[in-house]
Amino acid sequence: MKKLLVYAILFMLVGCQPLGVMRKDDWLTSVGYASISEQRGRNQEEKQVRAMRASKIDAYRELAEQVYGLRVSGRADLNNQRLGTELTSGEVDGVIRGAEVVRSYKVGDSYVTELRLDIKKMNKLRDYGEIQQVPEKRRQTLF
Repeated sequence: MKKLLVYAILFMLVGCQPLGVMRKDDWLTSVGYASISEQRGRNQEEKQVRAMRASKIDAYRELAEQVYGLRVSGRADLNNQRLGTELTSGEVDGVIRGAEVVRSYKVGDSYVTELRLDIKKMNKLRDYGEIQQVPEKRRQTLF
């Protein structure tokens, strides 16, 4: 009985410890979903293609949320000391580079896309910096 109690306490102490390091492989994964029937399109194939793209964007949003976090905003109105309208919204913003599509498939009326991201690869790509096209300098012509 005492051993069982010691094992239970040890399990709770070890199981509740925060992660000190990420997994050794440094991969993040995400899954994006999109309903096929809710998409706009002339036929079922066009709706499915749109759902494929929407699920991919949703998976990228989830990756950005994991990397950069989620900004949560809340607002509550008070009128005559009574709680009125309550609003909560979330927002994520970031640049994901180097993510790979693991799988993309249909499940019922939904399309699912699974992505994975190598953190080291993303950091290496980020070190290259933003690439922006510099416009050519125009020469004035005098007539």
